[in-house]
Amino acid sequence: MPFARGNFWLARRGAETVTLIGTFHLDDSRHSQTMAWLDPTIARRHRAGRSAQEEAALKKRLAEEPDLLLSDGPTLPERLSPQDWSALAQALTDRGVPAFMGARMKPWYLSAILAVPPCMMPVDQGMNGLDARVINAATAYGVPVKALEPYDTILGLFDGFTPDEETALLHAAIATEGTSGDEAVTTAEAYFRGDSQLLWEYSRLKAMTTPGIDPATAAAALDETQKTLIDARNRGWIPIIEEAAADGPVVAAFGALHLPGPAGVLALLQANGWTITPITP
Repeated sequence: MPFARGNFWLARRGAETVTLIGTFHLDDSRHSQTMAWLDPTIARRHRAGRSAQEEAALKKRLAEEPDLLLSDGPTLPERLSPQDWSALAQALTDRGVPAFMGARMKPWYLSAILAVPPCMMPVDQGMNGLDARVINAATAYGVPVKALEPYDTILGLFDGFTPDEETALLHAAIATEGTSGDEAVTTAEAYFRGDSQLLWEYSRLKAMTTPGIDPATAAAALDETQKTLIDARNRGWIPIIEEAAADGPVVAAFGALHLPGPAGVLALLQANGWTITPITP
């Protein structure tokens, strides 16, 4: 897999420079060490990627239009087996989400909720994730911040999923609920080793071998996830990054899983003539 390991990279093309930061969205004390190294780099940059304003706009719109997170079709108790719905209802209750509300929510949103274990729910993890810390540092240094995509992009990303694919992803999330705390630790440790791609392959394997899920349906759902949530967004980000880099050195920060692979940000930049070099903090 191209660029399979590593979270921090430097891209150069002529006089243009981009520092690429693969982030971990949740809080972790080890981010402080990363920021101690990254702070001076941000201070010297012309622009940084990802925008707090975009995130605030998304939260505002969801608060004003909660129906954006609700399904139009059958409720989840109708779509899931009694056993799965009971497990999901309990998992949501453990996270402070009433089951009657979860019954109408879109499966992708519930999968995202279940990705954070109950032991981490009392804290707004995103407030101290690496993305947020990069934004805060850029703001402190007066470095302009520009979003890589419109704030509401995520709301339409799952429109291409079939009901069966949505259910398969949710079923896989429910199946790992009993080990969600362990899974969170595994995810964090993989990230800080620079093994985000390995973690993705591990997640694929677990989803495709989850009892009660047809492996072909799971594979189709995961392929659609790769295509829409990762690959398509990567391609959309390249012109934004290159346009910003034309005006001066840039820091581009986004989830680490967007870095590797033949359709990853690094390979796409390399195909456009950029020289890619790993950075060791």
